[in-house]
Amino acid sequence: MAVFILVHGAGDTGWSWHRLAAVLRQRGHEVIAPDLPGDDDSLTLVDYADAVVAATGGRRGGVVVGHSFGGFTAPIVAEKLTADALVMLAAMIPLPGESPDEWWSNTGFAAAVEAQAARDGGLTGSDDPFVGFYHDVPRGLAEEAMSRERAHPSAASMAAPWPLTAWPSVPTRFVVCTEDRFFPQAFLRALARERLGVVADEIQASHCVALSRPEELASMLVEYSVEARRS
Repeated sequence: MAVFILVHGAGDTGWSWHRLAAVLRQRGHEVIAPDLPGDDDSLTLVDYADAVVAATGGRRGGVVVGHSFGGFTAPIVAEKLTADALVMLAAMIPLPGESPDEWWSNTGFAAAVEAQAARDGGLTGSDDPFVGFYHDVPRGLAEEAMSRERAHPSAASMAAPWPLTAWPSVPTRFVVCTEDRFFPQAFLRALARERLGVVADEIQASHCVALSRPEELASMLVEYSVEARRS
């Protein structure tokens, strides 16, 4: 049995992982997928990480998975827990001292989206969430996901520098979603190489992969867990 600690992205709650969590639990694993605290603009990335650590009840190790904006929180959690592995899932990759507000321009995100939109006829970067985010998620499920959106992250967490001085000493994998219309896969692949020295793995899915491809994603995460135990 492995323990998976799932860190959601901006605007989400732990519910965003519920389909993946169900598959992992059916396969005999433990899942911890807390809601990060929202609606408080004074909270920082460290506060978010502390909330995840508290949800583990003092346990150490486990496989920490950070999705999207959760990429700013998950490495902090992985360091605090001395995690067995860290999985960055279609995630933002911070540098020491870089704030989330700075990340967008520092990485060239806007230019990457514009270039991909020119190639796919404007699907990437679409203002329609059913096109840009949830295009492979069942409509009813996508509507429920949007109904659960909330004020997260805080202004303070967006403005504060990322607090780690170096990437945690935890085996790290990166997963790109080949049909991601928010973070173009070529953009994230290059970022993973440049900032982590990692060759990204891939899954055929939208940005909201935990809702659209839970079985496939669960298989990848379990494999990462087995590899971490072997090493």
